[in-house]
This record gives sequence, C-alpha cells and structure tokens, in this order.
Amino acid sequence: QVQLVESGGGLVQAGGSLRLSCAASGRTFTDNAMGWFRQAAGKEREFVASINRSGNSASFADFVKGRFAISRDNAKNTVSLQMDSLEPEDTADYFCAVSRWPAVTKALREYEYWGQGTQVTVSS
Repeated sequence: QVQLVESGGGLVQAGGSLRLSCAASGRTFTDNAMGWFRQAAGKEREFVASINRSGNSASFADFVKGRFAISRDNAKNTVSLQMDSLEPEDTADYFCAVSRWPAVTKALREYEYWGQGTQVTVSS
C-alpha cells in the first residue's frame, strides 16, 4: 500500500522559513516526478513545485518567486520543500504527490498518489 506522509509544517512569522518533507512508502518512485501542492481555506488546490525523477529539473509556480526550493532523495524515497521568505499568503495545507510521469508537471490530474497534508500558517 502506497503511503505519502508529510511533515515539517507549523506556525512561522512572515519572513521566516520552513522545510517540508514527504516520506513515501509501499514502493519506490525513482521513475516518477514528485510535486508539492497547497490548498488554502476556501480555495482550490494549486501547484507549488515539481521535481523530475532524477532530481535535476524542477518547476515552480509563479508565486514562488525564487523563495522555495524542491529536492528529492531517491535512496530514501523522500521529497522536500524548503520555503524561505514566507508570506501570510503562503498559509495553506501543503500536500506532496507522485506523478504518473517522469518529467515535471504542474497539472494536478497527472498526480496519482497524495499525502494527507501538513498545515503551514504564516503570521504577519
């Protein structure tokens, strides 16, 4: 059974940093891109970042503006999201996901496995 478990969320002041991690179990995903999405209260889930299967290519949402970095460790079956210069607008539940494809993708529908999410709250 595939499981994705996110961790690292919490409360941080504006301008601060958080590092989210996602541990996958049940199978390895060395052939799959992985990604992070977020969903704020009352809003639709939106793309944040994606990394390809080998970890040498990434894509980010425009709102990231160079503040976030995504990485993966295929040996440990993990993906991480380093978030710096956080803004109150970044407050949301953050979800990691595994894509059906090896290349980066922003489309939510292309992701087949999802974690339960971790909450990020940025205070002003």
